[in-house]
Amino acid sequence: MKKIISIIIAATMLFALAGCGKDAANNSSNNQGAADGKKIIVMGTNAEFPPFEYREGEKVVGFDVEIAKKIAEKLGAELQIEDMTFGGLIPALEAGKIDFIAAGMSITEERKKNVDFSNGYYKASQVIITLKDNTEINGPEDLENKTIGVQLGTTGDEEAQKIQGAEIIQFNAGYAAIMDLQNDKLDAVVLDYEPARNFASQNDKIQILPVELTQEEYAIAVRKGNQELVDAINTVLEEMKESGEYDKLVEEYFSKE
Repeated sequence: MKKIISIIIAATMLFALAGCGKDAANNSSNNQGAADGKKIIVMGTNAEFPPFEYREGEKVVGFDVEIAKKIAEKLGAELQIEDMTFGGLIPALEAGKIDFIAAGMSITEERKKNVDFSNGYYKASQVIITLKDNTEINGPEDLENKTIGVQLGTTGDEEAQKIQGAEIIQFNAGYAAIMDLQNDKLDAVVLDYEPARNFASQNDKIQILPVELTQEEYAIAVRKGNQELVDAINTVLEEMKESGEYDKLVEEYFSKE
């Protein structure tokens, strides 16, 4: 009798432990399962932000995508990626259309009013991009009364709005701002450093000025109150760093430019 009770208790404990890892996935905005019976967890992103997220053919790939895959694996779920404008990400999260945002999103006090953030996973900054033959703009003080391109809804957008007399032109994608800069429609672009470096490595007409407008940190955003998913994401980030997998991804995505 004792042996039978012990088996029942052990089986119950095993079931409970298995369930803990999947609870966050069960809170997914997408109630449908994958073909193999797994739950689906939906990542929202803007795939115009290399090397964090970008398209290779029809696939969305990048540094953030690799982290998202590990989150899905941890939760026993299948990852689904929804690509949208950066400005639409938080509204989509609040509406339950996506489960988390992995999009090079910086932690800000304003965003904290609407979402909960994981621990930070990448240090970031905003920089100024100009044409190489532009000798008028050498720093932030030279941006007054200039025409500046930004990606809509980003911290670069917020920072540029503070510049006195500047005309701010908002784009849904950073590369679109770079195109207008090349075509002499803008005086400068304010953008996150890593995407800026990516664009500059492919275009010998532009340069990044050696000054940082901000110091920031990227994190993964989830709906307010979903502490279980925040905890799961933080566990994944910690495990990736402890195992050396995080450093390998940094080497792969940021050291080849």
